[in-house]
Amino acid sequence: MDRLEQLLQFYQEDPTDAFTRFALAQEYWKRGDTAQALRFFEELVRDHPDYVGTYYHLAKLYRTLGRLEEARRTYQQGIEVARRVGDAKSLAELQDALMALELGEE
Repeated sequence: MDRLEQLLQFYQEDPTDAFTRFALAQEYWKRGDTAQALRFFEELVRDHPDYVGTYYHLAKLYRTLGRLEEARRTYQQGIEVARRVGDAKSLAELQDALMALELGEE
């Protein structure tokens, strides 16, 4: 059983588990299935808005797809959430990523 199959089995057992959904999004992205990656990241932000790490990765995927306004908005939302939950490390990473986007850097 490969990693994706394992994750899908975990997902079937508990489709609400944030970590499994995040791992599925990452695995789909790694395999080049950006549609499925987007689906899981977007659902995760909707269903688990305090799962701070999602914002960075979703915004990065939007940026990779050339959807820069959505990337900007997602970074900004992540910054707000990171502040609210007191996650200083994620806050700094999201701020740096937003600045890089604004400056047109990779």
